[in-house]
Amino acid sequence: MKPKSTPSATDRELVALLGACCIFLALIEHMIPKPLPFLRLGLANLPILIALGVLNPRQLSAVVLLKILGQGLINGTLFSYVFLFSAAGSLSSAVVMFAVSRLPDRVVSFVGISISGGLASTVAQLGLAFLLVFGRSALYIAPVFLAVSLLTSIALGLIASSFCSRSRWYSRIAGAEGRRW
Repeated sequence: MKPKSTPSATDRELVALLGACCIFLALIEHMIPKPLPFLRLGLANLPILIALGVLNPRQLSAVVLLKILGQGLINGTLFSYVFLFSAAGSLSSAVVMFAVSRLPDRVVSFVGISISGGLASTVAQLGLAFLLVFGRSALYIAPVFLAVSLLTSIALGLIASSFCSRSRWYSRIAGAEGRRW
């Protein structure tokens, strides 16, 4: 998608809508019981995954920022070290998913993009856990977190792929410039 010099009202509305979807899904995920602290499904990443084909980097960054701040407010972690973990995971995931999404369609699918983003998020958070909180003990939780990340990333990639291939709304906003999956 070609970046525009000034975003239109429709662009701003799309960013706001996708940011609101991230916050809504973060709220839903917050209500799901967690077997381990910090273990999340990553539902709030679904709008970001969908946005990769229709937003430019600046707009995508705004959606990610809305997601990070919204999750911090919903989870009550905005001014804690947990917020740092969430922000690091979200930012690394978005950067990696954006980079991978720019590969040709025949090389990577939504599932591949989702897996790369999920693993980037998990590695960033495990790195922070190693450096700031748990030290070498973080290595004990790594296999569980990486396995959950892989499974949920596959599921989110399949959901995004199904949504984008069937949604008339997505087809309309993707238009000629958007990426077809």
